[in-house]
Amino acid sequence: MSKHANGSPEGSATESVDRKERLRQALPAAVELLRTRQASLIGAAEIDEFVALNWLEWHGGTLRLTVTGSNVCSQSRANAPQSR
Repeated sequence: MSKHANGSPEGSATESVDRKERLRQALPAAVELLRTRQASLIGAAEIDEFVALNWLEWHGGTLRLTVTGSNVCSQSRANAPQSR
């Protein structure tokens, strides 16, 4: 059996989309933790993923939201179902 049958590129693309969507949903909570100076509650792996996506950045030893991250949060809020 070939390696392509087990790990098709389509499967990894789907995993990447799922991972990015999971991170997109988690970003507002992470931003709130940053705002309240509780960044230590954000998982190290999650921080690494946010930084890799350019949603968060390290600045002088402090983690902060990037313009891209701010746009992702804004889009998430705009697409969130209204609770009324």
